[in-house]
Amino acid sequence: MLDPWTADAFDYEKLVKQFGIKNFQDELVKIKNPNRLMRRGVIFGHRDFNNISNLINKNEPFAVVTGMMPSGQIHIGHKMVVDQLIWYQNNGGKLSLPIADLEAYAARGISFEKGKQLAVNEYLTNYIALGLDIEKDVNIYLQSQNQILNDLSFRASMKANFSEMKAIYGFTPSTNLAHVNAPLSQVADILIPQLEEYGGPINTVVPVGIDQDPHLRLTRDITSKLHEEFGFLTPSSTYHRFITGLTGGKMSSSKPKTAIYLNDETKDAVKKLKSAKTGGRESLQEQKELGGKPEECVIFELLVYHLIEDDEKLKEIKEECLSGTLLCGDCKNRTCQLLEDFLDDLHDKQIESREIAQTILD
Repeated sequence: MLDPWTADAFDYEKLVKQFGIKNFQDELVKIKNPNRLMRRGVIFGHRDFNNISNLINKNEPFAVVTGMMPSGQIHIGHKMVVDQLIWYQNNGGKLSLPIADLEAYAARGISFEKGKQLAVNEYLTNYIALGLDIEKDVNIYLQSQNQILNDLSFRASMKANFSEMKAIYGFTPSTNLAHVNAPLSQVADILIPQLEEYGGPINTVVPVGIDQDPHLRLTRDITSKLHEEFGFLTPSSTYHRFITGLTGGKMSSSKPKTAIYLNDETKDAVKKLKSAKTGGRESLQEQKELGGKPEECVIFELLVYHLIEDDEKLKEIKEECLSGTLLCGDCKNRTCQLLEDFLDDLHDKQIESREIAQTILD
């Protein structure tokens, strides 16, 4: 069972086979100017992305939907979503960014007031500070305050039943009905850009982590059932790997020791990183003789995902690590400096971004 709310560790190859997800590398050659996450295999799977790549290559319009559930602090792992949104925006994508406060309330018990506060101070502030242009035809809304969403969610609910919801999400007789209904709001979120009010049917891509695939499977099924009435086109999706937490395992907003929060003081974030798990050998001599293990290193992964844009520079670091000429202490110190520079710049931008974010949902 793939669960959007509690999943922690993932066997990506197994999930690709189990749920019929296609390998993204097969699609990569068709994309002009693929972004860093695509080139490096962080985005590893897709459903019907060829529909989107064809439109990008022809400079034709498409929609992009990815929600934010305001249930905790935003960490550096979330940055990969923003990086994708910026790339899509620069390639003609029309963005729709629902704030899933209904889901946060139903699944996590987050009040609507708290959800709005988190959406503004954590998510929207940092999305803007990271470079997202919210004035460039972006639809941002709270689920709880969008009547169009609620109407479409109701229509979607008529095309689903409890047996299907149980099969996809593992719901039990004791699951509260608000939680059962929350995925139908997600369906509506994904389909909203195709309503006549927003321009009518349009190819849509949803970039998400693999844990969100249940929502895509439900949406794609319901879309086919609503096609005759609304003319909806089946949405596409891409799936990215999760960045490893500082202690190993998944980076989590609810586990401070695993995460670098974007609102962390720079010195606190650097201190966390200095104690992070590396791919080093047990002894210095063994490291020099056998080389490091970058595929098991949190530090190297941070460079892959976020801190180094130049592929050749990244390749050079990896080769130095594998040869044993680059030691973990030196690599960690370099990465700490890159993180410090990144966060100092981000924090400067947050001041103005927070003022802008506070006006969006008023």
